[in-house]
Amino acid sequence: MHEQNLAIVKGLVCVAWADGKIAAEETELIQGLLQAFSATPSEAHEIRRFAEQPRTLDDVPLTDLSAEDRRLLLHYAVLVTFVDREQSESEQAFLQRLIVKLRLPTEEANQILTAAESQAMSLTHLLDAPKN
Repeated sequence: MHEQNLAIVKGLVCVAWADGKIAAEETELIQGLLQAFSATPSEAHEIRRFAEQPRTLDDVPLTDLSAEDRRLLLHYAVLVTFVDREQSESEQAFLQRLIVKLRLPTEEANQILTAAESQAMSLTHLLDAPKN
């Protein structure tokens, strides 16, 4: 797993904690990302340990993220906030603070938010699919 992908997943763990808890759906999404990014067993263990305790915006590993990685993190972050079908006020506020921390221009960040929200809404039917 590339270091920037590990940083993105850690950032998403922080997003999952935005409402004070990690929902089962958020845990499943993080597990899916670990598989998608071909995490080694030790990397997966590192992420699971990282996710065990509440995380904040200060825990997002910015120094490991390129400009493009920051945009990708914001996009994925929006998807994480919708994984339980609704975006809480605390999650919305977290996303706004994340935009500032990522140093993304407002107009560009708004475009990313809009695109990611649209994608999240189009994928909600997958959340209703039976689990194997």
